[in-house]
Amino acid sequence: MTMQTTTTQPQSPVAPPHGARRPLGQDEVRITGGFWGERQGVNGRRTLAHIEAKLESEGWLGNFDLAAAGSLPDGRRGREFADSEVYKYLEALAWEIGRTGDPALDQRFRAVVSRVAAAQEPDGYLNTMFGRPGQGARWSALQWGHELYCLGHLFQAAVARARTRPDADDGLLSIARRAADLVCREFGPDGREGICGHAEVEVGLAELSRVTGERRYLEQAQAFIERHGHGTLGDIEWGRSYFQDDVPVRDAEVLRGHAVRANYLAAGAADVAVDTADDGLLTSLRSQWDRTVARRTYITGGQGSHHQDEAFGEDWELPADRAYSETCAGVGSIMFSWRLLLADGDARYADLIERTLYNVIATSPAPDGCSFYYANTLHQRVPGIPADPDAVSPRASSSMRAPWFEVSCCPPNVARTLASLDAYVATADADGIQLHQYAPSAIRTTLADGRTVALDVETDYPASGTIRVIHRTDAGGHAPWTLSLRVPSWASGARLRVNTADGTEEREVEPGVAEVRRAFRPGDVVELELPMAPRLTAPDARIDAVRGCFAVERGPEVLALESVDLSPAGVDDVGLVALATGAEPVERDGRVWIDVVRLPEGDTAWPYRDAAGRPVPSDGAPVPLVAYHEWAERGPSTMRVWIPVA
Repeated sequence: MTMQTTTTQPQSPVAPPHGARRPLGQDEVRITGGFWGERQGVNGRRTLAHIEAKLESEGWLGNFDLAAAGSLPDGRRGREFADSEVYKYLEALAWEIGRTGDPALDQRFRAVVSRVAAAQEPDGYLNTMFGRPGQGARWSALQWGHELYCLGHLFQAAVARARTRPDADDGLLSIARRAADLVCREFGPDGREGICGHAEVEVGLAELSRVTGERRYLEQAQAFIERHGHGTLGDIEWGRSYFQDDVPVRDAEVLRGHAVRANYLAAGAADVAVDTADDGLLTSLRSQWDRTVARRTYITGGQGSHHQDEAFGEDWELPADRAYSETCAGVGSIMFSWRLLLADGDARYADLIERTLYNVIATSPAPDGCSFYYANTLHQRVPGIPADPDAVSPRASSSMRAPWFEVSCCPPNVARTLASLDAYVATADADGIQLHQYAPSAIRTTLADGRTVALDVETDYPASGTIRVIHRTDAGGHAPWTLSLRVPSWASGARLRVNTADGTEEREVEPGVAEVRRAFRPGDVVELELPMAPRLTAPDARIDAVRGCFAVERGPEVLALESVDLSPAGVDDVGLVALATGAEPVERDGRVWIDVVRLPEGDTAWPYRDAAGRPVPSDGAPVPLVAYHEWAERGPSTMRVWIPVA
């Protein structure tokens, strides 16, 4: 593998100093419209303001004012980790400011930073839950207190600001550095041996080290990673695996325990492995990713099948109706996968990112950007209950999107992901440029030898599978370079065309990566045609919960059967239908349809029968499917992704 060393940092959430790929940040890639451009627009116009209003009305921003006034703990509101939502909001604002340059957002950013700054203690300590008279002592509740977790999100917010506005005078980076210096003093070689019960500080410290050049921050992240797996946090009813404190990170075989914690820790470990050239650790993380994807990941890309502890189940434990699939776990999965992609360049990581983006991240926010799913079930057995727009909802009990939660980690996590999404589209290496995600976009960057490249991507993907990459400038001279386009794993039969002044070349390309190497000229067009016919997908037979079922997919989107579309079958509940024998999905009138049969209704004396006595299904009735990320947008409904076969 050819390694590339980065000398300047892109406007990207992740900027490793070396690796197989260099991320192209917001300063080099701009999504200009389409599926993701629309969602970025809603995020910037509606979601960010909605989040700030909730942080204010719920008192989570006001906690910092109380700290500055010396009046805590009286009046403090929110859970022990409420500070982190303010920091994630700041990070989302920083990326959105970098994306749009909006001066009004910049004013909002500075106003919040000033309130955070006023709450910081002289030695750098910053937390509204601990450390004052009447509160728990600093670092006294590492298992559940989230002090270090909150600081990790502060560090990521400061990194976002430093990369998008390196000359800003708001002081957030200085706030973060003082806090990080304190962490290094308290938890360094001569300090406490503790770790945080919720991984996150590791990612923040590693990236802060990259921004500032301060090696101590990376070394502290490394120390936290190595301390996991030694029983530091003690046992709990769900076991130490909940905190990933049961097995050392480099000895683990699979992600386990709390799914968000597991992904954040793996992402931080990947940062440490790359920056310290720890090939053994990186090899272990690759293996953990492989097994987690193969055995513990839903068809949507969602992760986590346990409600009680928000955790991964055992291998193949993937019940559709009890899927937790927390939105934040999807964010964490993208963070982990992207770091491995930058290290290795393997297209499989981008495949999982795409699946998770379309079927977890895009599913959480409502079209207006002001309500969200916390958990993402794959089977809704009873119609959901609309959330009270003025109330705070229990996180997993919300059966429809809710405007805010008692634990509202997901809204700002979605917001920061969408605001920074431009930086996950493309990468570069010593030989050329690679496209990983497809959206209308403008790419303006330089090759390793200094030549300027300007590309425009035109596509309405995933409505269709046509991706056109137009070369706008001559890269200089006649030296060839390589443009690589990811061919998703589901895209068998994809075709690649190269249109130049000399003619057209066309060939079929296999899933993986399609490469075009040539001395590109202005006007050259590389066109990838992905097959978008809907397809039936069968589960691994070891996934007991959905054995005998099929799902329907089209391109990167998982589809769902929703009760509001069942009138052709004469029923109003997805639990009363099954796929007709031999049914195949078809596309017409802009929707995907499939034949279903109505199942018998009414009770019998015993709900089981001799298999030889199965009723012969009648002819099926065609019903339309909906993209999973659009379910419940027409009101309360029942829904399922996995449909049994009659």
